[in-house]
Amino acid sequence: MAQHKVEDIRNIAFCGHGSAGKTTLADTLLAKTGAITHPASVDAGTSVCDFDEEEKHHKYTIESSLVHFTHGDKFFNIIDTPGYPDFIGQTIAALRGVDTAAVAINAHSGIEVNTRRVFQEAGKAGLGRMIVITKMDLDNIDFPELVKNIRALFGNACVPLNVPLGSGAEFRGVASTLSPPADKAGALVDPASINESLIESIIEIDEAVTERYFEGQQPTPDEISRLIVEAVAGGTLIPMVCVSAKTGAGVPELLDALALCALAPGKIARTAKKADGTEVAVKCDPAGPLVAQVFKTRIDPFVQKLNYLRIFSGTLKKDDAVSASTARKPIKVHQLLRVQGSATELIDAGQPGDLVAIAKQEELHTGTTLGELVMPPIEFPTPMAGLAVTPRSRGDEGKLSGALHKVVEEDSTLRLDRDSQTKELVMTGMSELHLQVLRERLKRRDKVEVDVKEPKIPYRETIQANAEGSYRHKKQTGGRGQFGEVHIRMYPLPEGTNIEEYAVKARFPSMREHHYDPERNFLWIDSIVGGTIPNNFLPAVEKGFRERLEKGVIAGFKVQNVAVEVHFGKHHPVDSSEAAFKTAGSMAFRNVFREARPTLMEPIVKLHVTVPGEKLGDINSDMSGRRGRVLGMDSAGGDLQTVTAEVPLAEVTTYARSLSSMTGGQGSYAMEFSHYDVVPGHAQKEIIEKAVLQEEEEG
Repeated sequence: MAQHKVEDIRNIAFCGHGSAGKTTLADTLLAKTGAITHPASVDAGTSVCDFDEEEKHHKYTIESSLVHFTHGDKFFNIIDTPGYPDFIGQTIAALRGVDTAAVAINAHSGIEVNTRRVFQEAGKAGLGRMIVITKMDLDNIDFPELVKNIRALFGNACVPLNVPLGSGAEFRGVASTLSPPADKAGALVDPASINESLIESIIEIDEAVTERYFEGQQPTPDEISRLIVEAVAGGTLIPMVCVSAKTGAGVPELLDALALCALAPGKIARTAKKADGTEVAVKCDPAGPLVAQVFKTRIDPFVQKLNYLRIFSGTLKKDDAVSASTARKPIKVHQLLRVQGSATELIDAGQPGDLVAIAKQEELHTGTTLGELVMPPIEFPTPMAGLAVTPRSRGDEGKLSGALHKVVEEDSTLRLDRDSQTKELVMTGMSELHLQVLRERLKRRDKVEVDVKEPKIPYRETIQANAEGSYRHKKQTGGRGQFGEVHIRMYPLPEGTNIEEYAVKARFPSMREHHYDPERNFLWIDSIVGGTIPNNFLPAVEKGFRERLEKGVIAGFKVQNVAVEVHFGKHHPVDSSEAAFKTAGSMAFRNVFREARPTLMEPIVKLHVTVPGEKLGDINSDMSGRRGRVLGMDSAGGDLQTVTAEVPLAEVTTYARSLSSMTGGQGSYAMEFSHYDVVPGHAQKEIIEKAVLQEEEEG
């Protein structure tokens, strides 16, 4: 394949809510530009983008996929992303690989819950944004109302670049608002009436052109072409275009709009860090230092592990040895590939703006940076729905472990944990549907069937009062004994505490040093005076504390939000050992924790539920029954309303079923972790009793 100029590359993510037609649109563009010659259809299972067996079965996108085509002098990389919130991690990662997000909105359904989410994620990533109004061939479309709703929700920067000529079965094409035609017959909105606001949105970015415009001088075509890209990059313009992928109406104009408005590589300011932590700008320069990042990992049955890279700077060549942020030594690039759905072709080199893949590199993972600089990590949402999994067939434990590690490699919103208390393997994902699809993949691809238990809630233990105490570990069984005595003080450590202001001599006069663990919000303070615990045994005491943080005290859940000060102890010149002090530390922690008004905390999630207006009462009433707190309501366009509420995760692990039942399948929701809060007394007692029962049965 001929090399294309860096400035002619356009990297675009198709994103939006499920069933907005993103995949069909991508397939249509491939066919229209001659990139494929065979029919491609989601319904027929022949889509270039939805090639995975689970996607063919469900008929919706589960993983992001990469395709490419040429239109005019532009080379397009399109990443088709899933539309359901359950697979949002794929979309978030895809946004790291592109410069423009094309947000698809179903003309009939309007703005849906995941439309808002991906629009905000693209904004947060600093990308240029466009809106593609799809399925204009459907009946009962109120285009002016839809535009009004989009502008009300996403702002006045959203301006139509074209308007539909007819709708439903009568939709036959689009009329430009940039160059309004003389004949506007059939236009649902007069294109000339939008021209002024469109021009103003484009030129707003350039003061000189704006000044001339208001003096009566129209901008030239060259100025429009230059400034429209600057306006999209600056967020003063979010162009909207109309299309029907099914009939092909509006498709040529969509291609031209993508060529005109989508951003070239280098249009977005990006930074990376040197080894010393200094932040530097990443220049889109083929001769510059190599900076590339893995935005997707896929386990391909034929070429094994594939890592998809965005090259931001420098040139990456086949057989290069390059450093990687997750590898101890440079890796050799044996194969460099261009990807077209499930197909790959070998290439010799990649330049800034290219999206390429590297095969068979175990040291690379999603988020890994190649080169001497390190790109910011990709921030994924916290998975909250857990299932304990066991292989259905005896002897499949090793097979299951390998298969699960494969799906974790591919999906950064999936987490695997071995529960230290129950010894269960816990798979935590975004939702019931997310975990169900992953189980299907395990069965199909890895031939492992699993049994699952009800979702486990990751409760946490903490304290509400100060306490102090000690523990002496002493054993004499003949020969050398065991001896270690540890005295500690324990304090609640609220989330958000400024550790540098908290861990000071004014509060802890004898403090020698402190260690802080941000993941557990745990602070260790060493206030030992006079060597009552020798320095060489203090790491063992801290290790004992950390083991107790994992094991829990009152119900077997992990401990957080605690500060512990070790201030005194005793040792024996012969019988003291690291093992003795580790045990003494763990038991001292347990005993004092029990005296410090221990309590359980539960994860609270923020729920965004979008439903027809007439169902609002049902949703609000259901939330109170789930110990939820409604924070507010917003219009989601048309008759839809979005309710935002905080609710305990334990109350919504199977919310998808309940919502479908309440709304007749018309509701949708997105869920994200918010914070931990104290479990009410009655519920806490029940959880602790169950945990004690389990301990008694096991012991």
